Amino acid sequence: MLFVRHGTTPTTGKVLPGRAPGLHLADAGREQAEAVAERLGSWAPGSGPGIVAVYASPLERTRETAKPIAARLGLKVTVERGLLECDFGDWTGRSLKELMKLPEWTTVQRYPSGFRFPSGESFAGMQTRMTDTVAKLCARHRGETIVAVSHADPIKAAVADAMGTHLDLFQRVVISPCSVTAVSYGPAGPSVLGVNSTRSLDELRPS
Repeated sequence: MLFVRHGTTPTTGKVLPGRAPGLHLADAGREQAEAVAERLGSWAPGSGPGIVAVYASPLERTRETAKPIAARLGLKVTVERGLLECDFGDWTGRSLKELMKLPEWTTVQRYPSGFRFPSGESFAGMQTRMTDTVAKLCARHRGETIVAVSHADPIKAAVADAMGTHLDLFQRVVISPCSVTAVSYGPAGPSVLGVNSTRSLDELRPS
């Protein structure tokens, strides 16, 4: 499974957009999406471990990132709700500078497994949702390679689960816009092939 974070938006690094609708890719984000589509083009169906499906969370920024990837591969984008961003509840749309001043911010960074966003989702619930979605997609595509375009925190949570790392350490994982993170899922368990790749994808092919 090739996890791709969506491209940069006008609020990236400034606001916690969450699931609020109407947030589209910035010009830079569209360029990033085209670039990652070009990188994934060599994984077209029928070429080695060819990509057979492209999934994306329902939000605009993920679907806009997935569109050029699917087009390059001759596929269609399938919306998968399980890949959604964490529900930040009352924190949705607030500036990161403002949120960093809250006492709860330390909990978010150091003890995320014990935190639930006010009127929103917990990190633990988000990870469970993400891992359940991964399991469903893996069962649907046994022996195949797929793309899942999602968001930073859900991808970080999937990586932590694949590595057997406690959720309280998942903030140590960096997932950049339009980076590719590859995890191979098999009967013996997952193998993390690469995290936050922004260059060649050759090293992500299972040996």
